[in-house]
Amino acid sequence: MSVDQRATAVARTVSPPVPARRPSPGPAEAVVVLAPLSLTIALGLWGIRRKNTMWGDESVTWQLAHRDLSQIWLTAQHVDLVHALYYAVMHEIFDLFGGGLLTLRLPSVLAMSVAASGVGLLALRLAGPRAGLLAGLVFPLLPQVQKYAQEGRSYAMVCALVTWATYAFVVSVPHRARWRWAVYGSTMLLACLLHEFAVLALVAHGVTLVVSRVPRPVLRAWSVAAAGVVAGLLPLAIRSAGQSGQVSWIGGPVRLRHLLVVAVVGVACARAPLGVKGPVRLSALAVPILVLPGLLLLIASLVKPLFVDRYVLYSNIGIALLLGAWMDHFHRRQRSSRNSWIAAVAVLAALVQPSLSLRTPQSRSNDVTAIGATVRKEGRPGDGLLYLSGRHRILTAANPEDTRFLTDLALAQDPVSSNTLAGVELPAQEIAARMLEFDRIVAVRGPTDAHSPTNPQEEAKTSTLRRHFREYGTTRVNGARVTVYVRDHDPSPMAGPGSDSPGASGGVLR
Repeated sequence: MSVDQRATAVARTVSPPVPARRPSPGPAEAVVVLAPLSLTIALGLWGIRRKNTMWGDESVTWQLAHRDLSQIWLTAQHVDLVHALYYAVMHEIFDLFGGGLLTLRLPSVLAMSVAASGVGLLALRLAGPRAGLLAGLVFPLLPQVQKYAQEGRSYAMVCALVTWATYAFVVSVPHRARWRWAVYGSTMLLACLLHEFAVLALVAHGVTLVVSRVPRPVLRAWSVAAAGVVAGLLPLAIRSAGQSGQVSWIGGPVRLRHLLVVAVVGVACARAPLGVKGPVRLSALAVPILVLPGLLLLIASLVKPLFVDRYVLYSNIGIALLLGAWMDHFHRRQRSSRNSWIAAVAVLAALVQPSLSLRTPQSRSNDVTAIGATVRKEGRPGDGLLYLSGRHRILTAANPEDTRFLTDLALAQDPVSSNTLAGVELPAQEIAARMLEFDRIVAVRGPTDAHSPTNPQEEAKTSTLRRHFREYGTTRVNGARVTVYVRDHDPSPMAGPGSDSPGASGGVLR
């Protein structure tokens, strides 16, 4: 062997081995993004029409989004300022794609799909690819997520923005680049402008940093971003505080069962060694965003009732992260995957019934389509139309044809021209006088008998009906009662078009 050959052989024996290149995270990230995205879109499109029905809050979105931007702004000065940005966004979407039922709900489906991808990427970064995929797939299966992915309201968009703000937050902690914190702050601010209670996620992020014991420069950078969010939100918060009467409907005992169950399950999952070590641990991020927003809203409700679970819909990010990471941990501890498959099938089977019920008209607190159709059926051309509470006028506004041939007895100025949601009503005495000009009145009221008059107009309506009219028939629908009243001097009133008796009209004699 020559000297050169021996030298080459020695070099081969003493040189260190070249380390194997780590596989690119690209394919894993693609799966974690696309699989939750596809599942959420599929679940969102499944039964999205709910038998072509709409509920009250969606009806408000539909009505306001069809107004001009200037009218939306003028209306927001009186009512619903907290949703003004959302209505403006939906107005532009309606202009581009038409104002039908699918256009009303598809933005929420797409927003929730984006949120699911963000949840998957969060878990991937904090606990690995399998945890990311599982968390991303768990998120769209949660009943609350399925429900609000199919509603024409702002909550899905807020959830998507909070999710991606949280991702920007997690990425910013180790890198400390100012532009990353600027992205985080602007995304959080946009979420808060769509719905003010998104600011509670900001508190959860602050607690995460404190629990994680990050360096002071990181705390300082977050504090600057958080201060910018609060400063940007403050004008809206101050103006909307004058419209606090809008949430006067919130009251009574708070249903805590769902909140408590989810919190207990999440904390139990967090006790397992989840995720990889890093500046922010998965449990330190997920538990605060799961528990704190709802808890803070409950504490505020001790002063004024404010708690509604959809206001903190984004807290489902936390339970999805915890469940996904826990399932990954459980799978790694099992020698056989049989138990994992059994658990997955059991969970999917338990979700079938809630998923089916969420796609029915009865899954919402009212059905304005059914209410309007009932008014149309029970009324006949020339009848008077009376809303026992003026705000109930929105319950029949989705389809103007339902009330086209009836006379609104209390209306002085319609909602569009008055830049309101339910219009402006006449003084009490004029309402009573107009009622006495009609022999037959179709009245719309709430679903229970518990409502008592809250203003002179409502008092005039109820007292005039009680003194001069008798109830002929009542039809109960989801969210309202439609009652036909007749003057006492009318001995044989017609029950409605095409009917020969009260029972034929669908009413119930009372």
